Amino acid sequence: MEEDRAIPDLERAILELLSRRAPDATICPSEAARSVGPDDWRPLMDPARAAAARLAAKGRLEVLQGGREVDPEGARGPIRLRLRRR
Repeated sequence: MEEDRAIPDLERAILELLSRRAPDATICPSEAARSVGPDDWRPLMDPARAAAARLAAKGRLEVLQGGREVDPEGARGPIRLRLRRR
């Protein structure tokens, strides 16, 4: 699977995974990557983070580090994803 072509699938996977959790629950982008490419998910990590950034830009979710919302474009290291609180 090409990584760029996986972004819409990753966006759907992120939203689907989060919709099954409690409102304040978070996921790791790797969960979406594993959902889309279970046999070869590691190459999907950067596209998963890009998908999260797109969803954050659309106001659909928050990208967190250490429990605080961060700019996904500048985030380095582990991040967590959560549906945007209304």
